[in-house]
Amino acid sequence: MSFYRNLILATLILAFGVVSLGAYVRLSDAGLGCPDWPGCYGKITPTHAAEHIEAELAVSPDGPVSHAKAWKEMVHRYFAGTLGLLVLAIAVLAWRQRRDTRGGPMLPTLLFCLIVFQALLGMWTVTLLLKPVVVTAHLLGGMATLALLLWLWLRERGVATQAYYARVEHLRGPVTLALVLVAVQIALGGWVSTNYAALACTDFPLCQGQWVPQGMDFEHAFTLRRELGETASGEPLSLASLTAIHWVHRAMALIVFVYVGWLAIRLLRTPGYVCFGMAVGGLLCVQVALGIGNVLFSLPLGLAVAHNAGAALLLASVVWLNHRVWRT
Repeated sequence: MSFYRNLILATLILAFGVVSLGAYVRLSDAGLGCPDWPGCYGKITPTHAAEHIEAELAVSPDGPVSHAKAWKEMVHRYFAGTLGLLVLAIAVLAWRQRRDTRGGPMLPTLLFCLIVFQALLGMWTVTLLLKPVVVTAHLLGGMATLALLLWLWLRERGVATQAYYARVEHLRGPVTLALVLVAVQIALGGWVSTNYAALACTDFPLCQGQWVPQGMDFEHAFTLRRELGETASGEPLSLASLTAIHWVHRAMALIVFVYVGWLAIRLLRTPGYVCFGMAVGGLLCVQVALGIGNVLFSLPLGLAVAHNAGAALLLASVVWLNHRVWRT
């Protein structure tokens, strides 16, 4: 089954690349670089669709379509399509060799169903013109795919002997809560990004010169059924709403930093879990630093993409930790 394990590992690495590439496409405003799906103006590459892109540029030179944006969008689709095929291969192998796998074919099957849903979300992202709830769900689907692939790979690797690790049943609740908090923070970060609220507060640690900005509009900020930049009634989304989105993400970041930081310190004192404590704590500090840097330096593309990749790595570290604690 070494081929099966290696296939899962390769797919896991590709999934991380697809998540990071998706962040790059979104943050470089290339999400509508090709306004149809799955091709680009019905063509397999932007080169074949050059005539259509030129026609769009003639009408709207500063619009969402350009040759560079079309290529960014399509490269992401090529990699995502390859990821889907690899997950399908994993599911087929899991069923064909189900007696030789460590946990049976149900998790690979779930992964394949998730990938199919991810493809639908990718299509709706384009056809529904970057509706925030769809784009955020697409981001979360990518993160969930990464997490499940990691869990599957760890399962197929086997469990380390219990003699090396301390008894940690008492940590099962704390590590599960850490996973939930990180997932919620990623969802809030996705909501910030898809609503273009990252620079609603341009100072730190204050927000618009206050610890708690006055007049924040939470109702419209967290209404899910609405178009990009609009309220549910079609009015322009106000700065008060964008500020509420940004501020909640900051507040949750503080909660995650305190709780996961405390957990990392606790892991450093647990025999066999020092590396986990260092990994989780280190990634947590890097992620916070990247978030602050994005605010202070006005969201440079490289830092913004790194912040998304850092979120994926932090999630992966907490998933790995949960696997170790629950399976040991």
